[in-house]
This record gives sequence, C-alpha cells and structure tokens, in this order.
Amino acid sequence: MLKDLVSEKLIKLQIEASDWEDAVRKAAQPLVDEGKVKTSYVDDIIKGVKEMGPYIVLTKHVALPHARPESGALESAIGIATLKTPVEFGNEDNDPVKYLFSLSAKDSSEHLGALADLAVLFEDKAFFELLDRTTDPKEIMDYINK
Repeated sequence: MLKDLVSEKLIKLQIEASDWEDAVRKAAQPLVDEGKVKTSYVDDIIKGVKEMGPYIVLTKHVALPHARPESGALESAIGIATLKTPVEFGNEDNDPVKYLFSLSAKDSSEHLGALADLAVLFEDKAFFELLDRTTDPKEIMDYINK
C-alpha cells in the first residue's frame, strides 16, 4: 500500500528546479538520502528520459520518475515532490510538470498495490489542492493515511 512506501522524510515541497533533469534529481534525492536507492538509480531515470523521451510524465502536471530495479533500487519507496515553478519535460499533452512521485521498486510486483493507490490519488482533486497549499509533509501523510 502507498502509506507503507511513503514517509514524511520522502516528501519535499516547493522545490526550486531549473529544468526537468534538476527537478528529477531533487525530487529523488530523499530516496538516496534515506537509503532507498543508489545514486546510479537516479542517473538511470535521467538516462531513460533522454533515450526514450518524457514517458515518465503520466498525466497533466504529473511525473513518475522511476528506473529498473537493477539500476540501484535498495528498498521499495515512493517520494513526493512539488515544484515551486513547473518545468517542461517535452510532453506536449501534460506539460508543465509540477508534481513528481519518485518510485523505487525492488522487484516488478511489490509496488503494484502502491501504484494502484497512487492512481486513485491522481484522480483526487483535493489531494492536488493539498499539495499546492501545504508546506507540511505531515499533512500529506495524514491525507494518505485516511
């Protein structure tokens, strides 16, 4: 479940990012800091977008940065980040991106329940309104835990 993979330490709000690559690195940094992924994992996210285009931009204003488990995923986790100023990823339908949900998956199935929970949240206007106004990661965790 989502609440098992997210923690206050993995939530960063109102990040300043100069471009999409900077946004991905800053959004995923808490996963590195908390020992969920190696730096190589973040490098592979960037490499993947450069090679395959902005496939991580899933819906309006939302990106799901992720890489293959063997790229350096140490534990399954999801980080949540908001950008102070949205950035372009090159996805004309869904740019600019303001919300990044950095995913680390140890294997190909363990995180699927959390992704299903995330999909429900992506349809929840109140969740994005909360992300826009709060500066407190605890408020986001309380919302997810409800």
